[in-house]
Amino acid sequence: MRYDMIIAGVGGQGILSIATVIGHAVLDRGWRLKQSEVHGMAQRGGAVETHLRIADGEIASDLVPQGRASLILALEPLEALRYLPWLAADGRVVANLATVENMAHYPDSGEIYAELRQLPGCLLFDAVELARLNGSARAVNMAVLGAAASCLPLPVPALEAAISAQFQRKGGAVVKGNLAVFRAAHALAEANAHN
Repeated sequence: MRYDMIIAGVGGQGILSIATVIGHAVLDRGWRLKQSEVHGMAQRGGAVETHLRIADGEIASDLVPQGRASLILALEPLEALRYLPWLAADGRVVANLATVENMAHYPDSGEIYAELRQLPGCLLFDAVELARLNGSARAVNMAVLGAAASCLPLPVPALEAAISAQFQRKGGAVVKGNLAVFRAAHALAEANAHN
């Protein structure tokens, strides 16, 4: 088994928390994981990316080769577009549609959405609104992870256990809120897959 993915977004969106949750779930299964991240711009609102490579055997490199990612998981839609060259032909994209317009001449959001919606395996949804409606406005990253859960080679209970472990030090209410958002997004994605 081998599974490559890229998590992309803007500094402060919780990209590294998603990677940590997935990483714990992978290691709990006894699989191997290599991760590479770029987060130097995180404090300035710049682009942040994490490459995750999961396998049941050796992994030579921590970087996902272009055209090999099974999943692009994006917390910002322009960042989803940026990493499309890494997407495999049968790969999936799960992206938050809320933009972070952190540059001059940010492209028209309608054009970004239209380009993403042309991809056969794309789920574009408002993770910010979903998180807010489910009582944890700060859990946007867990909304995007929940929407992508069915794409991952991990069972949902393993991801939920990793979420609980990740947020346990912040208290039961934070764990409960993150799990509620994760589950609501997973249900949304499942319903969308059957329509």
